[in-house]
Amino acid sequence: MEVILVHGLWYGPWAMTFLARRLRHAGFAVRLFSYRATAAPVAVHAQQLSRFVRHSTAASVHVAGHSLGGLVITHMLATTRELPPGRIVLLGTPLQGSKVARKAAQLPCSSVLFGQVSADLCHGRPLIESDREIGMIAGCRAIGLGRLLGSPGATGDGTVELREADAPGLTGRLVLPVSHTGMLYSRRVAQEVGGFLQHGRFSASVASRDDPHSW
Repeated sequence: MEVILVHGLWYGPWAMTFLARRLRHAGFAVRLFSYRATAAPVAVHAQQLSRFVRHSTAASVHVAGHSLGGLVITHMLATTRELPPGRIVLLGTPLQGSKVARKAAQLPCSSVLFGQVSADLCHGRPLIESDREIGMIAGCRAIGLGRLLGSPGATGDGTVELREADAPGLTGRLVLPVSHTGMLYSRRVAQEVGGFLQHGRFSASVASRDDPHSW
């Protein structure tokens, strides 16, 4: 089984090394996709990712992405045909757009911070038009950029709120007590990513949306 990992904004492939190591221990062959996040819009990154995916010789290719990386993945799914089969896991991806990004976009240095992906982060990609099994892991430990910008993030990971990480078309949803960056270094997150890629489900399903910490 092969899985491709896609990093988020201000990160590089190095940020996915812990998750990559855990997935390799679980029996996956892992490749890391690298892109210059701020240098081009998500549509361009998605084209590059699609070529990277199709370069594989595996019968099925799973893909997992963190934050902006998840938007690159969903854009690829919506715009690219003839991809090999495989499951998708998104980690803290603002499918509905990010309030924190919209507030940060008002700062004088926003063009440097976000470059050409500003609009993608602010507005997201709420609809996932795909017949693939797609899971979302969101965090509920509010430590992140949102705190610095005065956004309380009471029901999110400190950068992305739970409602921003939800969208029609998700096969599975799971909330864990991790922050936006901390989810990359969580053993439980790595276990859940591997489990979903293998079986198409998380170990615990979300049955209620009344409690924001259980989605």
